[in-house]
Amino acid sequence: MPASHDGLWSIGELAGHAGVTVKTVRFYSDRGLLPEASRSAGGHRRYGPDALDRLRLIRSLRALDLPVPEVRRVLDEEDAWGAALEDAVAGRLRALGSQLRALRWREAALRLVRECPPGERAARLRLLGAVDTPPSTAPLARFWRAWLPPRMPARSTAAFLEATVPQPPDDPEPAQVLAFARLHALVTRPCPAGEQPQPEAHRTAGARGAAVLYAALAEAYELAGPHLRREREPHAGEALDGFVAAYASAYGTRDTPGFRRLLAGQLAADPRLDRYWELVAVLNTPPGGRPGPTPGSAHDWLLAALRAQIAEAA
Repeated sequence: MPASHDGLWSIGELAGHAGVTVKTVRFYSDRGLLPEASRSAGGHRRYGPDALDRLRLIRSLRALDLPVPEVRRVLDEEDAWGAALEDAVAGRLRALGSQLRALRWREAALRLVRECPPGERAARLRLLGAVDTPPSTAPLARFWRAWLPPRMPARSTAAFLEATVPQPPDDPEPAQVLAFARLHALVTRPCPAGEQPQPEAHRTAGARGAAVLYAALAEAYELAGPHLRREREPHAGEALDGFVAAYASAYGTRDTPGFRRLLAGQLAADPRLDRYWELVAVLNTPPGGRPGPTPGSAHDWLLAALRAQIAEAA
């Protein structure tokens, strides 16, 4: 690639060697990405041969959709293939993943509207219009934070939210988009009298007692999971004992037949969140699969096991 007698190229020569327009070279020069070697007597830009490799690298980075500030950080690093490039590529991959996830949710939402009966489209559009794309679980977390006892330890609250707030699937079916939209509507609608109904355990155990309760209940729900997956009838056993022990520990009492009868009555009178867990089950069901256990379905199975045991002993 011959250059002029001083070994430098004009802006047009550099553009020709790189296969780009003069406007492109000027754009990168004006932003400090492509330094000039000098200026001619007439004030025209002059570039050294190393500018060609730099320009090609800039074009490659821009082809990966890296923004100009990220390109500058890569070029400013001594080793152009070092940490700055790794960070920039990782950032773009995260952004692209989020964009793809949003597109999949939009596609599923469009299919949902197309496939539903005409008479239901207006209602479904209202549901979908209230949800971000991709969807945020923040409203669900706020719902549960308001439901939990005040001043519950942060670590216990985080563990509870992890178990109760479902993560929307990355590639949803239309039914899952509808389930999430309905879940969002459920947790954001105003509660009667401005407050969410609280279970008796919150009043009896208090914040720290509730933290102990939910940690122990999580273990009982996990033990009940295999029985639910195998569709076994509710029955006494380790899962039920752990379930009752969780409440007994939170209340500071012993597990006795009398306590089990009182507990069954109390839990039957507690406010129900069945619709929430029904929708969570839809979100957690893989395409073509069967719904897996949720904390709600595990709770219902254990409560049914408790009632069956009491009835058998009567």
